[in-house]
Amino acid sequence: MAETTEMKFRAAMAHLPLVAILRGIRPAESVEVGRALFDAGWRLIEVPLNSPQPLDSIGRMAAACPEALVGGGTVLSAAATREVHAAGGRFVVAPNFEPSVVRAALDLGMVALPGVLGPTEAFAALQAGAAGIKLFPAEMIPPAAVKALRAVLDPDVLVLPVGGVSIDNMAAYHAAGASGFGVGSSLYKPGMSAADVRRNATQWNDAYRRCADPSSAREAAEGRAQR
Repeated sequence: MAETTEMKFRAAMAHLPLVAILRGIRPAESVEVGRALFDAGWRLIEVPLNSPQPLDSIGRMAAACPEALVGGGTVLSAAATREVHAAGGRFVVAPNFEPSVVRAALDLGMVALPGVLGPTEAFAALQAGAAGIKLFPAEMIPPAAVKALRAVLDPDVLVLPVGGVSIDNMAAYHAAGASGFGVGSSLYKPGMSAADVRRNATQWNDAYRRCADPSSAREAAEGRAQR
């Protein structure tokens, strides 16, 4: 059976369940930043459509990092979904649940991660065919609420808090049942160098490993210290 985009997305999540949100990135810097993220172990890269020339950045990164999955964020319409796909994007993320976006993504073999706040939206999005849900803004959804929502969802459903998640509070969300996280301004801000992005990405990577497997995180840190 041919590997679907959802299968690839889930494999990337299994590798490292962090989505880089590069809001404001410009095409000229996109390849260098994308490669820095890939080198740091990240496999999921999102370019919000309110960035400068976002489709150009998506196309460049998708071509430069074929082993990663690049997608579009802040995707609010079916037309925008089709544009992301044509540019080389393979998933779409939104701050809201818009059924036409999910339908368009499914028709194109893409992964859709709509934004929801509670169970009504979550179940409607999943019924429409969403591969997972973006809990947004996470400032309004504390770990206790994530735990309660996770208790009524199928265990295979991807649940990604976004907005307000930090290295300091990620462990609490992970313990509550979060599948992964979208990471924005603490990873990348416009004008930041690729070296700075890679440094931030490595810090997030290590922080997640501490949540998921404290012993492996210590070993990784010790290995870097010895080099």
